Parts: sequence; C-alpha cells; structure tokens
Amino acid sequence: MATTRTATTHWEGSLMEGAGKVTLESSGIGTYDVSWPARAEAANGKTSPEELIGAAHSACYSMALSNMLAQNGTPPQSLDTKAEVTFQPGTGITGIHLTVNASVEGVDAAAFAEHAENAKKNCPVSQALTGTTITLDATLA
Repeated sequence: MATTRTATTHWEGSLMEGAGKVTLESSGIGTYDVSWPARAEAANGKTSPEELIGAAHSACYSMALSNMLAQNGTPPQSLDTKAEVTFQPGTGITGIHLTVNASVEGVDAAAFAEHAENAKKNCPVSQALTGTTITLDATLA
C-alpha cells in the first residue's frame, strides 16, 4: 500500500531577501523557518532544503541497513547515521556523505561493509537522489 507524506512551504519576498516557513503537514510535528542565508551561509536557527534532505537520507539509510542486517539474522543493537549534504550556490547539491557507526553482534567487518554499501545503493532516498554522488564511511563497533 502506497503512502503519501506532505510538507508545505509559504515563502514571501525574493530569493535573497525573502524568507519562508516549511511545515511538516503529515506528522504535524512542526513549522520551520527557511531563508537563503540559512541555505548558503550560516543556519542561524533556520533550516534548509539540504538539511531536510540530510534528515530524510540518514533516517532512510538507517532503516534500510537495519532491515538488511535483520534479514541476515544479525539485527543491529544500534545505528548512528549522519548525512552531510553539500550545497554549492550556483551549482546545487554536489554530494552527500553518509557516516554510520553500528553496533551489531554476529556479523564480521566484511559482511557489515557489504550490507552498508547495499543499503546506500538501495534505500529509497538514495534511489531518488541518483543524480548526486553519495559516499559512505561505515564503522562496525
């Protein structure tokens, strides 16, 4: 069964001087300020499309890796995933770097690395971002 999630943005003004608010409609968990300076310079308490993509990617990747490890009979005790999304004004998103630190019993480093790479390639957010270079550092504790 397909699900649809919704977020909305209200923007006022030009790109450089304007500002907006992003609302996470489906969950109802909040409304967040956005602006060009928050995107291209310092965040100053505001979010950006890149930060929101990073949040989505780190969550999706963690879910995919957790599922793959569980299907292997070695569910993780914990996964800590960071997604660093690089934005270059005038060019766009130039890359995403995932870093995962995992605690998993019963899996060796080679098998973990294979699962980690497979999750990077196959999580739905990675697949949606196929035009972007995605790199990975995966550490098994």
